Amino acid sequence: MAIPGLTIIGESINDSVPSTKKLFDAGDVPGLLDLARGQDERGAAWIDVNVGSRPPEFMADLVGRIQSVTAKPLSIDTPDPAIAEAGLRSYDPERAGGRKPILNSISPLRLEMFDLWGVRPFVPILMASERYEPGAGCPNANRTAEETRGAARALLEEARRRVPGFANDQAIVDPGISPIGTDCEGQLKRVLESLALIHADPFFAGVHMSVGLSNFTVMLPSKTKAGEPVKGPLESAFLTLAMPRGLDTIIGSTIRKYEILPAGHPALACLEDILGLEGYDTLMRLKAFYG
Repeated sequence: MAIPGLTIIGESINDSVPSTKKLFDAGDVPGLLDLARGQDERGAAWIDVNVGSRPPEFMADLVGRIQSVTAKPLSIDTPDPAIAEAGLRSYDPERAGGRKPILNSISPLRLEMFDLWGVRPFVPILMASERYEPGAGCPNANRTAEETRGAARALLEEARRRVPGFANDQAIVDPGISPIGTDCEGQLKRVLESLALIHADPFFAGVHMSVGLSNFTVMLPSKTKAGEPVKGPLESAFLTLAMPRGLDTIIGSTIRKYEILPAGHPALACLEDILGLEGYDTLMRLKAFYG
């Protein structure tokens, strides 16, 4: 059973998932449609569609095919404006009960993607993990909660400027989550503090907040040496800390059982300890949990 108040964007139809990439490479569209049906049946509120670097026509065709087997709205997931436009043009709101698609995502370096609103109104995911400073030549990764909130504010202001009547509840802010297995720089702290800052700021009243939750545990072992699961409990521990800070959406699995953990749970204790540590000590604490 899903956690009350948590919206899940089903992550499975994504070229970066090894098992799904095999389906893409084999041209197994029926297999991709089975993934859509399965995620629908298991409670996904949205179905993410990421075709990698395949042609825009492929995205357009796949969006239509997926909408033939599910009435759930879709998340058009690509950094490529041409692929995004193709997906949005193909998307039929009537097949999704009038609901808008999500566009995942718009970053400070992809502001022109707001113009795709003229093709099809959408719910933007605003990627606030980096910021653009004129003259820098490249984006700067946000290192603090304040920088993350600033990037989110700039993106929301841009949405309001480019889309007449744009309301906060039409946006999803993503602070960007990093793999806990390589986090020596306090990224977990930044994300949690960013969520809290944005949640408490009246400027953002009504916005939704999301992360790609599977990114949090990528590269970690599936089980401890004693055979206990690793990834699911750590992801649930993150949700236990993040949801009171305003997180209400994830791009995640419809198979994994997410839950709010009780105080003292080993996975929750691990993350709470990591929040008080710095540098390599954070990785040692994590290894003590799964080792």
